[in-house]
Order: sequence, then structure tokens, then C-alpha cells
Amino acid sequence: MRLTLMWEARAAQGRGAELLEWARAQVLPREPVRREIFRAPQDRVLVLTWWEAETFDAELPELPEPDAELITRPVHRWRFESVE
Repeated sequence: MRLTLMWEARAAQGRGAELLEWARAQVLPREPVRREIFRAPQDRVLVLTWWEAETFDAELPELPEPDAELITRPVHRWRFESVE
């Protein structure tokens, strides 16, 4: 099955560029099939990674939480299963 992991964070005021660079610099223990990084208004950063997995709850590498001073709230994380 193909799983997509979503990681989304909102940067502290004026630190959007720094959060974006932080997300770009993260190295996972193994490479996903695909990775895309997005930005949005209000200094939000979204990272999507695609993985081949046996089950929906498979152990997969995920981006960590950035330092608390860099974000306004805890990171949001979701998993999605590809249906097409």
C-alpha cells in the first residue's frame, strides 16, 4: 500500500522562512518514495512524504517537532492511504 504522511506546522511570528529552511534540512533515516514541501499564508509549512508500507500503522520515519520557539503550536500529523 502507498501511505502519505502529512506534517504541518505554523511558525512563530516572522519566522516562516526559518521554519521552511528547517523542514528542508531534515534528513530521515531512509528516503521516502517522494517528498514535497509547501508553504502557505500565516507562515505555515506542510511536508508530505509518500511511503510503501504493509499496513496503515507501519513504522515509518517522521519529521520531528521543531524547537518550541520556532512554532506557535504543536505540529499536526496525519496519515493517508492512497485509493487510486
